[in-house]
Amino acid sequence: MNVAYLCILIAALLPILLAGAAKAGGRKLGVSYDNAAPRASLSQLSGWPQRANWAQQNSWEAFPVFAAAVLMALQAGLDAHMVGLWASAFVFARCAYSVCYLLDLAVARSLCWMAGLFICMRLMMAAI
Repeated sequence: MNVAYLCILIAALLPILLAGAAKAGGRKLGVSYDNAAPRASLSQLSGWPQRANWAQQNSWEAFPVFAAAVLMALQAGLDAHMVGLWASAFVFARCAYSVCYLLDLAVARSLCWMAGLFICMRLMMAAI
């Protein structure tokens, strides 16, 4: 099993889990989710469900950069074990980012975001 590919899968599933958390949290706040107008209903959220939605949006934005970085590194022939370690670190950083977002820990969240960006840039630079 290639750990780096598994990490791509996990990173692709993370925003879906965050969207589910936002929708479930919204129901607890009395905000009904409208599948015909999902963005409008999600824009009515507040508190941690709103932050879960924001984390979901940011996770979608981070995903293509991460996937490209991993694929670049593997295509360049870098050691798959090392790429897997870096990819695992990215997934950890993004999970920590999401938790910090839900808990409204802005500084810690930004540090986790920067760690994820550094990891992607590290993989891309090593592939060049």
